[in-house]
Amino acid sequence: MKKYFYIPFLLLFSAGVTRAQNIEQVITKDYVSRIVKTLSSDEMQGRRTFSPGIDKAATFISGEFKEIGLQPLQGETDYRQIFYKYQLLPLSIKVSIDGRPVVSSDLLVLGNTATAVNFNQSHSDGWTTLDTSKAFRPQLLEFLKSKKQQLVLVDQKFAVDFKRMQISFANRGLDEKDLKQSNSPATVFVLAKQSAVKKFDVALQYRVNKVALFNVAAMIPGKSKAKEVVIFSGHYDHIGILKAEGQDSIANGADDDASGTSAMIALAKYYKQANNNERTLIFVAFTAEEIGGYGAKYFSEQLNPDEVVAMFNIEMIGKESKFGKNTGFITGYERSDFGKILQKNLAGTAFTFHPDPYPEEDLFYRSDNATLAALGVPAHTISTDKIPTDKLYHSVKDEYSSIDADIIVAVTRAIAQSAGSIIKGIDTPVRIPKLATQ
Repeated sequence: MKKYFYIPFLLLFSAGVTRAQNIEQVITKDYVSRIVKTLSSDEMQGRRTFSPGIDKAATFISGEFKEIGLQPLQGETDYRQIFYKYQLLPLSIKVSIDGRPVVSSDLLVLGNTATAVNFNQSHSDGWTTLDTSKAFRPQLLEFLKSKKQQLVLVDQKFAVDFKRMQISFANRGLDEKDLKQSNSPATVFVLAKQSAVKKFDVALQYRVNKVALFNVAAMIPGKSKAKEVVIFSGHYDHIGILKAEGQDSIANGADDDASGTSAMIALAKYYKQANNNERTLIFVAFTAEEIGGYGAKYFSEQLNPDEVVAMFNIEMIGKESKFGKNTGFITGYERSDFGKILQKNLAGTAFTFHPDPYPEEDLFYRSDNATLAALGVPAHTISTDKIPTDKLYHSVKDEYSSIDADIIVAVTRAIAQSAGSIIKGIDTPVRIPKLATQ
């Protein structure tokens, strides 16, 4: 009896040790560091959408996919998943308040889809102010939903948030149908010291520019459950060139999100070598996350969401989390049993996943998992960032020297192991309730 008991036990123990050793041999600090360093180098110019830098980054990621031996997505001839957007590029921006011109650096225009915008206090919804007792971002979103043509004064208290939002919307893209909405209202936000307006005038002129965008995506076909899909993703765009701080003007985006992109690539390498996926695995580096999540939205439209079993979106994993060493958090943890499955598969290890500690930030619907999550997919973002207090976020100081590659490796290895039962078709996370608007 004892003889037959110990042999299976030893085989099981041996399999566990082998799996751990394989993860450690494939997902190494040298491998991950090389990818992060390359993507966050000055050569990539901050990887801003529509820039030469992001083209270089896409070429690099494609090269990594080819080296690993991944296949392009079905219907694609290479790893670039190309789609198109339209940009409204400013020709003339003139805004005055009480006869004084407002400099362009203090302006933010939201909602506009027209090549010409002209209004004043008599022919508009007037002017108002942001409430300084409330958070900045939710108020902007409410103004965007209201679809009013008006001027909004923004207190200097919100200067940092205002500048960040300027970066996010500076290169936004529009669909062709958007451009046909010639009467679309524009809300003009002005960073101003004053709190009252007697009169104002807005005159904006734009030209239309059609531009190609591209996700970089690849796959490992499944075996017995090939029609069921598991996605691993990270966004590879960042915010480009900023106002110089000393001699530095490049927002390199090492943590945001070269860290997550490096994890996605390392996972592709690991699963390709493991060759044990019953479900089809897709690995994708999204573009344009910083300016509206256009890459993830386009990607999601090419899929049948009912066939997507789970999505591991990885963003900003280069710093120790609020929960300490060997930890990470999962957005929307309570919305499915995705996190519980991952934690079950990590039993006996030092690593733990936790629920999102920052619910007030609404992170679940602020990253590239959002589109598929809204369609019912157990699509979650894994992160370690202390987002409310991260002073390097969207700055020129988000460089490789500011992050810890050991943390990236630890998180990536944890994902590799914890996703095992999902990619093998053993576990299937429960679906997320669809958003009412879908």
